[in-house]
Amino acid sequence: MLPEEIIIAPVVTEKSNDAMQEGKYTFKVNKNATKVEIANAVEKLFEVKVLKVNTISVSGKKKRVGYHQGKTSDWKKAIVTIDTNPTDTTYLGKGGKTVKASKKYKDSIEEFMGA
Repeated sequence: MLPEEIIIAPVVTEKSNDAMQEGKYTFKVNKNATKVEIANAVEKLFEVKVLKVNTISVSGKKKRVGYHQGKTSDWKKAIVTIDTNPTDTTYLGKGGKTVKASKKYKDSIEEFMGA
C-alpha cells in the first residue's frame, strides 16, 4: 500500500490536541494497515522519527433517521508518538572508528492542523 492510502485523515479532538504537546498525533488509518506500515507511512509523509504506534479499532455507531435504522462504518485509529528531540546517532564503523549518522528529522508535524 502507498503511504497516502494508509493515512486517511487526522483526528482533531480536544484530547488529541492535548496529546500533541507530548508528541502524540492521532490519525484515521486504513483498516488493513499494520503498525509497521503506519509508522513507515508517517515517517515518509511527514519526515519525522516515529517511536511508537498504538492502534484502536473503533466500531461504528447506530444511527436512526425516522423509521429506518442503520450503522456507521467501522474504522481504525492510530496514535503515533514521534521523537520530539531527534539527535544524531553514532556507531562503530570499520576499524573501530566512530561514525555519526545524521538524518534530518522534524520535531513536529506542521501539516496536522492544516497550517
